[in-house]
Order: sequence, then C-alpha cells, then structure tokens
Amino acid sequence: MRIATWNVNSLNVRLPQVLEWLAEAKPDLLCLQETKLDDERFPQDLIEYAGYRVVYSGQKSYNGVAILSRNPAKDVITELPGLDDPQRRVLGATFATDVGEVRVLDLYVPNGQAVGTDKYAYKLDWLARLRDHLAEQIAAYPKLVVVGDFNIAPGDLDVYDPDGWRGGILCSDAEREALRALLDLGLSDLYRGFHDQGERFSWWDYRGNMFAANRGLRIDLILTSAALRDAASDCRIDTVPRAWARPSDHTPVVADFA
Repeated sequence: MRIATWNVNSLNVRLPQVLEWLAEAKPDLLCLQETKLDDERFPQDLIEYAGYRVVYSGQKSYNGVAILSRNPAKDVITELPGLDDPQRRVLGATFATDVGEVRVLDLYVPNGQAVGTDKYAYKLDWLARLRDHLAEQIAAYPKLVVVGDFNIAPGDLDVYDPDGWRGGILCSDAEREALRALLDLGLSDLYRGFHDQGERFSWWDYRGNMFAANRGLRIDLILTSAALRDAASDCRIDTVPRAWARPSDHTPVVADFA
C-alpha cells in the first residue's frame, strides 16, 4: 500500500499537477488538503477517469479535504464528533487495502494565525477535540493512519531556523504539546522513523525564494498506529512537485507499507 498526503493550495489551480503526480507515483490513497472548492465544483469525473474513486468535503475558497483511492470508501465522516464547525477540515474513511482494512483520517489543522489570538485558541481547542476522537479511533481500528497538513513543526529538526521560529505560530510550546498528546495515544510520526536528519521540509513560503534556499518547515505529517508502523517500508518527502510551474507551497509526503 502506498499512501500520500498533499496540501495542494487550490485543486482548481493544481488539478493538472495532481493528475500528473498520480500517474507517476501511483499511490493507492492520496489525501488532499486545501482543495478550496465547494462540493458542486469538485472535479470528480476527471479524477475517476484517472482511475481513482474519491470522497470529499469542501467549501468555496477556503479549506477543503479529499481522499482519492483505488477502492471504495466506507464509514465516511466529514467533521469531528460534537464539533459543529462550518470549516471543512476533516475527512475520515475506511478502505480495503493490500495490508488489510485501514482507517484513514485526512486533516487540515487550523493555522492559528499568531500566538495569543482567537484563532490560536480555536486551533488548540480543535486539537484537543481531535485527540478525544483519535483515542476512540485507535481503540476501534488497529490499522489507523492520520495524515495531513498539521500546521505544526514537531521539533527543531523540522524548522530551517529553530531559534527564529521558537515560540511563534507553528512552533509554540502549546502546539507541540498538543501534537505530542496525539502521539502519546500510540501514534508514530512515520517520517522520523526513517530519517533523523534536519533540513528536510514539506512547506516553503512563496516569498523570498525560500524553496531554492531550502528554508522551510516540515508540517505535513503521516501518523500511524503501531500495526502500520511495523508494516512500513519507507516514508519520504517528494520535493519534485514543489519545483513545477505554479506549484503549491507544500509538496507530497509518501509512505509505503509491505
């Protein structure tokens, strides 16, 4: 099984790149974030023509998540239980795969804007609600994978300038503690299981030639339960699409399971 996550920063703009990447990488599951399309405009026919089924939850101009898959989805959810929120940030489904039945949760975690703001408080509350949901999910599904744009750099290795970012949004203590609370449920940051070096990022600001200078953050994550962690054979960041014309500011993260 090959699963990937990619914040495409507008599927309307990046659809040709997604289709090209699908043809080259051939994932079994591709989880997208920031599709920025309401459901009526989602390009389902073109994705199905490329050989993928798709479930999605979107809104106009903002947020939006989708899961492209070889096999049909079942038990689909589009929000965290108990959270009445118009922002489309959550998509969960179960899939039959070559490694058995896998529960997938595709997330676009709130950015938080700046430490101390209302949006920062909303982010921390959202993450607390996510933890409660994941505690139930990991008990119900031995093979659980949680992917997406977490808008949190887990540690200093995941930041091009740790001192400059320390304490700020995406790198604050409270955000990192909220992420550790998810991992403490029994989830693993799969990329770190294969790579212990720094200067490996999944997001680079459009401004200031940041990608060419490799001044980025690793905020796109694949978290797995123990059963899938033990089955993993690789996890990597594919930087090639970030160098394409009119790219997303994020690039795919890919994991393979035996």
